[in-house]
Amino acid sequence: QVQLVESGGGSVQPGGSLRLSCAASGYTYCMGWFRQAPGKEREGVARIYTGSGYTNYADSVKGRFTISQDNAKNTLYLQMNSLKPEDSAMYYCAADRGSACYGRSSIDYNYRGQGTQVTVSS
Repeated sequence: QVQLVESGGGSVQPGGSLRLSCAASGYTYCMGWFRQAPGKEREGVARIYTGSGYTNYADSVKGRFTISQDNAKNTLYLQMNSLKPEDSAMYYCAADRGSACYGRSSIDYNYRGQGTQVTVSS
């Protein structure tokens, strides 16, 4: 089993920054973030293969968000810069193992945290 606990959400003005953290217990091969706003579909934001460090981003966040990991702490991060009101959503950390990672969005990973709210508003 993999347990994931997110932190770091909050409220920020447009143009501001936030960093989300996800503490993981258990082995993971891939990790990522997805988000869901009220009345909207879930959107995969970013993902990373924990061994190789390969990363992938949604077009909507490229150049603004950075996913990273601290293997020593078994923690995943999402640095969010130049935030926009449309980035407001519940953000979830997700993870999976082995071949379940290949060709799949973070939306479809089998393990996920409880979510942390991000609100971007003036």
